[in-house]
Amino acid sequence: MTRPWPAPTAAVPVTGRVSAPGSKSQTNRALLLAALSGQRCVVSGAPASRDTALMVGALAALGVPVRRLDTADTAGSGGADGDRIEVGPTLRLRGGGTVDCGLAGTVMRFVPPAAALADGPVRFDGDPRARQRPMGPVLAALRGLGATVTGDSLPFILHGAGGLAGGEVALDASASSQFVSGLLLSGAAYDKGVTVRHDGGPVPSLPHIAMTVEMLREAGVSVDDAEPNSWRVLPGPIAGRDWTIEPDLSNAAVYLAAAAATGGRVTVAGWPAESSQPGVAILDVLAQFGATVHAGPDGLTVTGPARLTGVDVDLHDAGELAPTVAALAALAHTPSRLRGIAHLRGHETDRLAALAAELNALGGATTETPDGLEIQPSALHGRADRPWGAYADHRMATAGALLGLAVHGVSVDDIDCTAKTIPDFPARWAELVAGR
Repeated sequence: MTRPWPAPTAAVPVTGRVSAPGSKSQTNRALLLAALSGQRCVVSGAPASRDTALMVGALAALGVPVRRLDTADTAGSGGADGDRIEVGPTLRLRGGGTVDCGLAGTVMRFVPPAAALADGPVRFDGDPRARQRPMGPVLAALRGLGATVTGDSLPFILHGAGGLAGGEVALDASASSQFVSGLLLSGAAYDKGVTVRHDGGPVPSLPHIAMTVEMLREAGVSVDDAEPNSWRVLPGPIAGRDWTIEPDLSNAAVYLAAAAATGGRVTVAGWPAESSQPGVAILDVLAQFGATVHAGPDGLTVTGPARLTGVDVDLHDAGELAPTVAALAALAHTPSRLRGIAHLRGHETDRLAALAAELNALGGATTETPDGLEIQPSALHGRADRPWGAYADHRMATAGALLGLAVHGVSVDDIDCTAKTIPDFPARWAELVAGR
């Protein structure tokens, strides 16, 4: 077990300028599209995170040539900060290997539809918690498209046959938009393409599906998404191209939230003028808390208020922001309500139960609702006998770090799990708090 990490407390308002790691959502989509193109492609700005490493490992298990390029290899490439990864050229996808999904939803939901194109069986497994995450709808959909699958959750075996008929399939994506994105990303390589129709409750994180559609079109794939809850990918080649990854706006949110929590001023460099990432929603939420948001030539700057005002927000399309928003809400002087996030019960952990338990352990007054959380103002205090529980969930860990800015004595039981998406988060955070 790792030793609890003492979260630094901000003696003065947090002020600084940071560069956020690249978007893991864009990165793993770009890596998979590069592999499916069959061409040599370079992905620039990829975060040196566990989720990226798991996707690289998954592609290697399918026989795709993947390597990280050094500075000399990529001089003048114009890529964003972060790793540069060369993918391909790929002649075919190989069976016979094992894909370690870890706890990465993008690997466990995106790679099986591609593995259906491999020339033999591919085994999938992951972390213990990953075995509890929903997989049934996407595996059932693959069976409906002509694939043979043994198992309905991790571990399972996808029996690749060198191709897939494709066609039309209906599924319930109310537990995860990744079910849809995974099928769309590989659909152009199927004989008939793929048409995915959602049949169920509201799809969470629709901006992530919009990101998938946008990137497919950038790779020359024809996608029809004119009809609500329906997406059609025509069969055809996926163009080989180089990709430049944006900063991860959901990860950057916790740095901007540090300014809001302490009445400080934080700038995130490289914030895009427009983005399909759901994390962009943090700007409106911070403004509701009372913060000032300003876009300038140096990046996106948030200036925190003298004290936080509670919010009532629907985070259905940006549920990944919920832990950050909940931490700020617990520091506000008026009540808050977070709605539309029942699907977070199936993420890396049951985030609603975890947030309620950990906030209340600090003296908070948080109540779970059917689709979210209600958070009342309360005097919070750290506990020497009980560190903040991360539940092996990177966003739970960063929420604990955020609370520690304003609540003395908070420690996080597993800060290392932040490596899933933010390389070296503890050092980055400490430097920001120290004004470096």
